Amino acid sequence: ATDRAYRIGQTRPVQVHRLIAEGTVEDRIAEMLGRKRALADAVLGTGGAAPAEPTELTDAELTALVELRGEAW
Repeated sequence: ATDRAYRIGQTRPVQVHRLIAEGTVEDRIAEMLGRKRALADAVLGTGGAAPAEPTELTDAELTALVELRGEAW
C-alpha cells in the first residue's frame, strides 16, 4: 500500500499511517502455527518430512480464531 502511494508522477508529499492492533485474527493464526510447528518438531524430530506450513484447521480451531473475546472491547 505504501508503494502505491508513491506512484509515478506524484508531486505532493505523502503520509502513510499504519494501524497496529493486538488480538487480531492474524495474531491468533501466528500463535496457532507456532504451536503446530512445535508439535510437528516434537513428533517428527529433525529427520522427518513435515510440511512447511501446517495450516489445515479443525472446526474448533477456526471457531476459536474468529470468536469475539471480551478483553478486546
